[in-house]
Amino acid sequence: MTTAPRDDHATPGNEVPGAPGALGAPEPPGPPGTRPRRGRAARPRRARAADPAWARPALIALLVLTGALYLYNLSASGYANSFYSAAVQAGSESWKAFFFGSSDAANSITVDKPPAALWPMALSVRLFGLGSWQILVPEVLMGVAAVAVLHAAVRRRFGAAAGLIAGAVLALTPVAALMFRFNNPDALLALLTTVAVYCVLRAVEGARTGWLVAAGVAVGFAFLTKTLQAFLVLPPLALVYAVCAPAPVRRRIGQLALAGLALIVSGGWWVAIVELWPASSRPYIGGSQNNSFLELTFGYNGLGRINGNETGSVGGGGAGGGGAGGSRWGETGIGRMFGDSVGGQISWLLPAALILLVAGLVLTRRAGRTDSARAAFLVWGGALVTTLVVFSFMAGIFHEYYTVALAPYIAALIGMGITVLWEERARPAARAVLAGAVAVTAVWAWVLLGRTPDFVPWLRWAVLVGGLVAVLGLLSAGRLGHRLALGAAGLGLAASLAGPVAYTLTTLGTGHQGSLVVAGPASARGGPGGGPGGGTGARGGPSAEGGLAAGGGMMPPGAAGGQGQGPGRGPGQGQGQGQGQAPGQGQGQGPRQGMDQGRGQGQGGQPGGGQGRRAGGEGPGGGGQAGGLLNGPEVGSAVVSRLTENASAYTWAAAAVGSQNAASYQLATELPVMPIGGFNGSDPSPTLAQFQQYAADGEIHWFIDGGEGGGARGRGPGGDSSGEIREWVAANFTKVTVGGTTLYDLTSPQ
Repeated sequence: MTTAPRDDHATPGNEVPGAPGALGAPEPPGPPGTRPRRGRAARPRRARAADPAWARPALIALLVLTGALYLYNLSASGYANSFYSAAVQAGSESWKAFFFGSSDAANSITVDKPPAALWPMALSVRLFGLGSWQILVPEVLMGVAAVAVLHAAVRRRFGAAAGLIAGAVLALTPVAALMFRFNNPDALLALLTTVAVYCVLRAVEGARTGWLVAAGVAVGFAFLTKTLQAFLVLPPLALVYAVCAPAPVRRRIGQLALAGLALIVSGGWWVAIVELWPASSRPYIGGSQNNSFLELTFGYNGLGRINGNETGSVGGGGAGGGGAGGSRWGETGIGRMFGDSVGGQISWLLPAALILLVAGLVLTRRAGRTDSARAAFLVWGGALVTTLVVFSFMAGIFHEYYTVALAPYIAALIGMGITVLWEERARPAARAVLAGAVAVTAVWAWVLLGRTPDFVPWLRWAVLVGGLVAVLGLLSAGRLGHRLALGAAGLGLAASLAGPVAYTLTTLGTGHQGSLVVAGPASARGGPGGGPGGGTGARGGPSAEGGLAAGGGMMPPGAAGGQGQGPGRGPGQGQGQGQGQAPGQGQGQGPRQGMDQGRGQGQGGQPGGGQGRRAGGEGPGGGGQAGGLLNGPEVGSAVVSRLTENASAYTWAAAAVGSQNAASYQLATELPVMPIGGFNGSDPSPTLAQFQQYAADGEIHWFIDGGEGGGARGRGPGGDSSGEIREWVAANFTKVTVGGTTLYDLTSPQ
């Protein structure tokens, strides 16, 4: 098999081996009488007239429908991840907070990521005011843009149908529908990496330096979005261009050097300013232990994610643990993407994408070095495999929604692979591979849907039967008429997409709040869509994007996380069990020796959404009203009134341990609230001495006591500053209870 779908230069119906547009054929020359520039291949000319009449209306419909679906019920998520929403609010009030990505407008500490993902949201809030839509609509627009860029990248070489399939698959992937409606950095990261691949493919067509430099800029800003995760796409991009670009070796090397320089400049300018800025006049770098962004990049957000040595994380620095094949964040290995926790988020079409990747490379095995179709398979496939391997084996913090990074790569391979094999359907081998991809997808969807037996029970059987009928039709496509063969292909595509579409629609109809979010319906094995806790105990990671303390014993009652149990060690070295369901009502029990015994209920799967009883007296239990790592507490009007009294006289209206706790009060009052210890409560910001000086200078009015579960879960190598501050405040200042919340007036010593 040496032919494949036409190029834009081909004439419909003339796709023959060796003809322009066939896989493995040389790129067509330019107009008669012209010559390519010296040392530079001729640019392939576009032939947009070759697109069918339905192509542009179909693209517009796809983008409009994607936007409409993502906007539906958007306000149900409220402020989504309040940790980032508080930083957005701060950035809308202070340009300094905007630049650094500070958690509060008084610039005490930054979030534990660079700020690029915050900038679009902060500008939106600055223009239109603080609200759920103002924060989340920019994320929706990123999703629509990602679909458009992916469509353009695939359509350019494989045709309009391939582009539409790829765009639709991306839009309907459950984890994509979740994250393009949420305010974590992953939405912008997925968009920028898709843009980078598109630019490299454009550069490969004619060895064009400008497009390669643009790819470097996209990766640089992706670094300013989520640090080193952006670089997972670099190896396939650089290698494919170095091998496939139609230019002399020396020129290719020079172009890659320029692209690398563009990456360094676009990603490094902000880092250079932060590192050179006097530490005394900028906010503390959240997530670091030494107030250094470089330490944050290569430690907590870098190598720590790979080897599990995440200093300042829950339980401190230490290896990931968890025994062979696992870590404290769940089982590692190639099966991670297919497990109970992750499978329903991203893996519906992952087996098919890998099959189609191999098929595409086989079809182009005899192509010339510069063949653009093979380059496309290598780039998208290389990005998928590289990211897949890292996610599967990383021993550090890992959350299900990280897998949105895989969605564009899977979608591109599905669109390209289906088109390639459909054009080759006259050959039995091509029909067999296409039918095999549909069969594997249908069977795997049957397995995934079986993990949610109460969710549309008939769907798994409909998918299985429909997929197998489509397989029979595809195998017989050579003997069927064109319409019947096309119907079989359509049935196969519908059966393959039915499962993820159902999960996506459920995701769109549900609000998602807090740090740990997953797509899809509640799973019998592990929370929404296979959330944490399925068979391995409640887990998650104490990071800004999402976090639970390690082990079931630390899981707050009512936390979004389904059912799970397992030994867990936390403060007090306790053992415990956690149990919850979301969406809906959640219940949990969490006896922790030396700490407390809490029992509570959470509404709608919201973490800490209830009251609990602590051993020895009444109070917030299990992260109830106190909030914690997963989400902040509900803030009553009485507390807001008290915090806003004479607030203009203070730099910070209040201070609270942990960023999630502080974020809730900040969003409720729109006043600066100092997050002591950063996200995990483990950053040495401020130290006890610094906090004492702030109090003596009258810069902080209130200290909000979150109880023993109020966010200070981690411990940095320098000690427990947040715990020391809490003890000092309790011993020296007047305690006031307002609406069930404990406050200490730092202007009223005992």
